[in-house]
Amino acid sequence: MNLNTTVPTHEKTRREELVPSRYAVRIGEIDVLVISDGVLPLPTAMLGHNADPGVRAAWLDDMFLPTDAFDWSLNVVLVRSGDQTVLIDAGLGLDPDLNLPRAGQVVQRLDAAGIDLAMVTDVVLTHMHMDHIGGLLVDGVKERLRSDLRIHVAAAEVKFWEDPDFTHVSMPPGFPDALRATAKHFAQEYRDYLRLFEDECEVAPGVVVRRTGGHTPGHSIVRMASGGDRLTFAGDAVFAVGFDHPDWFNGFEHDPEEAARVRIRLLRELAETGEQLVATHLPFPSVGRVAIDGEAFRWVPVFWDY
Repeated sequence: MNLNTTVPTHEKTRREELVPSRYAVRIGEIDVLVISDGVLPLPTAMLGHNADPGVRAAWLDDMFLPTDAFDWSLNVVLVRSGDQTVLIDAGLGLDPDLNLPRAGQVVQRLDAAGIDLAMVTDVVLTHMHMDHIGGLLVDGVKERLRSDLRIHVAAAEVKFWEDPDFTHVSMPPGFPDALRATAKHFAQEYRDYLRLFEDECEVAPGVVVRRTGGHTPGHSIVRMASGGDRLTFAGDAVFAVGFDHPDWFNGFEHDPEEAARVRIRLLRELAETGEQLVATHLPFPSVGRVAIDGEAFRWVPVFWDY
C-alpha cells in the first residue's frame, strides 16, 4: 500500500469535515501520513509558565493568537517502511471528564483513509501522556489490532509512570489525575505487547526511535531516513513557541530545564541537517524545516504538495 495514493475518503467524512485531516509525505522509499487527531483547547500560560506574562502576551499578539486560551493541534503519524506499518502515537481517545470533544479523532480518520487497524504491525509511543496513548484505549480498538502487535516505548517511560512526579509541571486542574489514570490503565491493558528499549531502537527499515528525556524521562523522537531524505517526528520536544523562545517551559514538561536543553539541541541539529520536522502540537500538518535566527530559531513550513 502506498500511503500517498491509497487514501479513499468516506462520503460521511467528506460532508462533515471542511478542512484536511491527513497529509502524505514521501521520505525516499518510506511513506509517511500525518493525521490530525483534532485539537486541545488549553490555557496560553502553559506555553511558557516561566515567562514574563507581558512578554508571553506580546508573543501571542504577534502571532494573532488569543491571550487566554487557544487550540493546540494534536498530530499522529502513520509510516509504511518495507512490509511494516508503524503508528507513531495514538492520539487522545476519549476522556469525557476533561471535556475535550474536538480531539480523539485518529481511529475514525484512519478508517476514512482506508487504513485497517489490523494492518498496523508496530506502534511507537513518544511518551505515555494520555494524548499519545488514549486512542488505543477506545472501546473496540484492541480487538481490531493484531495479536502480534509490537508497542515500542522507552523502559524509562514505563518505569516513570509507576510513580510519576508532577512537582515541576504547570497543568490545568484535573490533568494530573487523568494522566496518572490513563497511563496506569494503558500499562495494564497492553503489558504483553510492550517492547522496551533503553536508548535507541530500529523499529522498521530506516525508522529509528531514540530516547531524549526531558518532557518525560522516557520521551522519545522518531527519525526516518531513506534515499537521502530525512524526517524527524519530535513528539512533544517542540511546541509552536519553542522556535522563538526555546527556553520557555511548557506546562506538561516533567523536567522543564532538561526539556529546554533537549529542544535546543534538537532544533540546532535539524537546522544543520535541513531535514523535515513534524511534531505533535505544531499546527497541522506541521511539516517544515528549522532555520537559525540569531539566538533563536525560525520555523519554515513546507509548501503543500498536492
